[in-house]
This record gives sequence, C-alpha cells and structure tokens, in this order.
Amino acid sequence: MYDVVVVGTRCAGAATAMLLAGMGHDVVAVDKAPLPSDTLSTHGIARGGVVQLSRWGLLDRVLASRAPAVTYVMFDLQGQAKVRRIKPRAGVDVLVAPRRRLLDSLLADAAVESGAELRTGLTATGVLRSDDGRVTGVVGLSANGDRVELPARIVVGADGRRSRMAGYFGARTLEEFTSPCAVFYTYVTGLGSDTYEFHIAPDTFAGVFPTHDGAACVWLIRPTPLLDPVRTAGSGRIAAFVDELERLVPDLGRRVRAGRITERVRGTADLPNYLRQSHGPGWALVGDAGYHRDPITGHGITDAFRDAELLATAIDRSLHEPSVELAAMTSYQETRNAMAREIFDVTRALTAFPPPDRFVELQLQLSEALEREADQLASFPALSTQPASSAA
Repeated sequence: MYDVVVVGTRCAGAATAMLLAGMGHDVVAVDKAPLPSDTLSTHGIARGGVVQLSRWGLLDRVLASRAPAVTYVMFDLQGQAKVRRIKPRAGVDVLVAPRRRLLDSLLADAAVESGAELRTGLTATGVLRSDDGRVTGVVGLSANGDRVELPARIVVGADGRRSRMAGYFGARTLEEFTSPCAVFYTYVTGLGSDTYEFHIAPDTFAGVFPTHDGAACVWLIRPTPLLDPVRTAGSGRIAAFVDELERLVPDLGRRVRAGRITERVRGTADLPNYLRQSHGPGWALVGDAGYHRDPITGHGITDAFRDAELLATAIDRSLHEPSVELAAMTSYQETRNAMAREIFDVTRALTAFPPPDRFVELQLQLSEALEREADQLASFPALSTQPASSAA
C-alpha cells in the first residue's frame, strides 16, 4: 500500500511526486513513456515557474544543463520593437526555456532523490475502488503485458490533456471552450540566447524562446484557417513555415532564413481549454489533466508547478489527518481555480485575435497577472524537499 500513486511523470506529475516524497510520504510515480523523451512544448517558462524551480532548489540544475539564462524580453508591434531587461522580482531575475526531455528528466531525478519510486513502461488501465466507491489504487499493464495493481491511499492523475485518469475517476468538466488557433514551431540556431521575443501583427503572434544546444524555439500562432499554408504543406512544411514568418513578421523571418533550422516543424490546432473537477474520494488531478489552456499565453509549465505544490500541500494534510481530506482537497481546487481565473480569461480573449492595439493591451494585462502570480508563489510557505534541494 503506497501513500500516493502518481500517474504521469512530466512537469506536474514529477513535481508532485518530488514534493510529497520530500514530505516523507511513500510515493510511486508511473508512466507508460520512457525518460528522457520529448513532448509537444514551446518550453518558455514564465517568472512564476522560475520562482518555483528556485524555491525547490532546482533552478541551478536547469542552468547547469546549459539552458540559457534569459535576461531580456523584446516586444515587437508591427516592426516597432522595445527591449527591456528582466528586473529582479520574487527572488529571480532570469527566465529559462529548457527542452522538455531535459527538464522532465531533471524533475523525475529530483523526485527519486526525494524518495519517490519511479516506474516507466507501465500503462494505467483503470483504478481500484472500495465498496463505497473510493479510489484505492491503480490497475496497469507492464511493458511485457503483465497486470499490475498498485494500491494507494490517494491516486493522482497527471497524464496530460488526453488524461485517461480523468475518465477513470469520472471527473466532471467545469468550464470549457475550444481555441480557434493553431501553433507551429521549430528550432533555429543563430538567433541569440538571452532574449525572449514576442512579435505582434494582425492575426499573428510569433516568438523566440532560447533553449538548449545553441538553438531557439521559434513559434507562430494564428487563427487555424490562416495557418493552412503550413498545415497542408506536407514535406514542404519547413519552407512554408519560413515563408509565412517572412511574410508576416519580416525581420524575424529573415533571421530564421539566415539561421539553421535543426528539426522538423511541429504543431497543433484547435486545442481544448478547460477546468476539470480536480478531486474526489481518493483521487486528484494535476497539470493538464485538470486544467489546460491554449499556448498563446505560454503558461503550461508554470501551471503545472503551481498546481503540483497546491496539491501536494492538500494531500499532505489529508494523509496526516484523513478527516480533513474533503476540506483540504476542496481548498486545492478553489485556490487553483482562483489563481487560474484571470489568465484563463485572457487566454480566451487573445485566441480571438483582436486588433493589434487591443492584443497589446491584453498582453500587458497578462504580464501584470504573471508578475502578481510570481509574487504569490514566492510567498508560499517553505516545503520540505531537502533530499532534492541538497543534491541540487
């Protein structure tokens, strides 16, 4: 009998397992995918996420992995660019955009160092329940097809926006809309390593996030039909992506053409945006399994880190004093919803692609909301994650 089984070992799941193990609980984290592995992501971490990495003693590890320390932010409105240095706030003065294969592995390693057990190659296929309906564990299949049962006092679904665990739990969707946007991205060398770039033009939002290996993630977001030239380009997708960038954001497009594209163009369209019920008897959801919004606000990793800590704190209280489980988990959901509210609403407004001046106003609102969130995260009580922190 474990205290907690966490299904999913990427940002949200690994962080939740790390924090709970650091609190002294018996935790196993499982995933069907091996680590390290990549996943769809533009990598940019907002200040709040960097605050969390710093508080957990992991920011130095991220920087030691040669993720560039980003010290400037540039906003370009139809060719008029402004560059600002990132000022110290909430205890940090840099941003980072690590490749997910490195970030997720780093977090999983930290979870193991904190005392969590890590099992990959295990696919969750259902849950165990008591006679009164409480979730009491996970049923799965190992890589060789053997049935596995992992009994636990609480099961956490951290298996992303296509979460099967949400279905097994019967989690309700509280609020949802479908984004009318598409995003495509690739990796380009020769663009610099110290500046996040945001480029705004009519029906266009593009950007640059410096990442590992001397490359930057270059991304383009537009209403889905307007990205058909890229979506339908087949083997010519790289050329179509660069052509669209050069047409829409000429300076960035020329720089990308002059650089070296190192990987294929990846992307997705019409993503679901939702808030799901995040807890029930014996279970909880965290990360994209419980809350997801369009990448136009670039906040997914910070969401995962924030909610991992909120949930770990609630589970810790519940395990120490089962009589407060409902109150603790309800507080987790209410706090998550309150902290997500403004950015969820701004995301919806941005995906409608209002005129550039209004788009800029919404970006400024987003920036202010992110700074307030960073301050709030920095004020959270210190957590006991000493094994991971001391190894950082």
